[in-house]
Amino acid sequence: MPQTLSSISMFTPCGFSPHLHSAKEDDQGGLIFQDGNLASASLDALIQHLIPTTDYYPEKAYIFTFLLSSRLFIEPHELLSRVCHKCIEQQRLDDPVLDKARIRKFGPKLLQLLTEWTETFPYDFQEERMIGHLKDMIDRIAPCDEERLSHIGPEEFVQAFVHKDSLDSTKSCFNEQKKTSNLEAYVKWFNRLCYLVATEICMPAKKKQRAQVIEFFIDVARECFNIGNFNSLMAIISGMNMSPVSRLKKTWSKVKTAKFFILEHQMDPTGNFYNYRTALRGAAHRSLTAHSNREKIVIPFFSLLIKDIYFLNEGCANRLPNGHVNFEKFLELAKQVGEFITWKQVECPFEQDHNIIHYLHTAPIFTEDGLYLASYESESPENQIEKERWKSLRSTILGKT
Repeated sequence: MPQTLSSISMFTPCGFSPHLHSAKEDDQGGLIFQDGNLASASLDALIQHLIPTTDYYPEKAYIFTFLLSSRLFIEPHELLSRVCHKCIEQQRLDDPVLDKARIRKFGPKLLQLLTEWTETFPYDFQEERMIGHLKDMIDRIAPCDEERLSHIGPEEFVQAFVHKDSLDSTKSCFNEQKKTSNLEAYVKWFNRLCYLVATEICMPAKKKQRAQVIEFFIDVARECFNIGNFNSLMAIISGMNMSPVSRLKKTWSKVKTAKFFILEHQMDPTGNFYNYRTALRGAAHRSLTAHSNREKIVIPFFSLLIKDIYFLNEGCANRLPNGHVNFEKFLELAKQVGEFITWKQVECPFEQDHNIIHYLHTAPIFTEDGLYLASYESESPENQIEKERWKSLRSTILGKT
């Protein structure tokens, strides 16, 4: 006798289980558990159980089970709509000012859930409504994780500086915020790291503590150099070289500076950053022959990379005198950008520490004036100009005379 879906269902004793009521029911947020297993719940409670939070992610078995069976009660696009609505409401994604620190903890978990859904049930996403919900959620959480190197697209380097040749317009594409937003965000991240380092050094009241902070960041900078993270290395060195920090002579006298001078030498701008470019070539060669992701890491000094691409664009014409496109220029441009794309695709071998990430994104940083005031409060002004500036800052920032 040939079997069909309907004939098979006739022989399935729906709901029959000999031990269904063998244990006391436990109600947790609308979910009924028996013998430690989820037995029943309202559809709304099941949907809520699917949604991750900053501190919770559903079990993989539950995700598969619910996504598989939910279509008996609700269409996939309706389910995704409700998931998105609950996420927006619970994470306050409609607030004018987002809590970026919280969203950075929640965002990766939501993306993981959506990834599992799309990989396990890809046909659900053939509908335009599903794609619409997916894009909406990604657009909402992406700005909160904007400074990651991996988000920068190769086209952003071109759109940042190239002029619109077809109309001979002098308007730069750099003003088109959406097209270069990731690139600009990474530059802002560099600046934040500089000021964060300077702030952490200037904040302690005691000289010994300030010296310990400097030595800590020297060790961090050395590790950045060792793994090939030249961008963070330069940000840390730049922070320590800011005037409010470098003027703390009594503090620096307590620091073992030999390691710092070696790192500073590596990032010396002399000879168009000759020392750095030599170290970068070494890291790039190591990456090509590496056997582990740790050895493959190359994160270039980003501002200099942008500068190099800018001068390549400005120094060579897009068109030759005969009107032909100068493809030789574009080959060199593609070589530089392509190398960067290869580096950014390396999978990070280090486990993320969410406490450190939270600190990096949310720790308060001083403005330049705030840094100078903290510096003067730590070590008194040495000349009349510094004394006058100290007096002015105390008046404007602290309201003291």
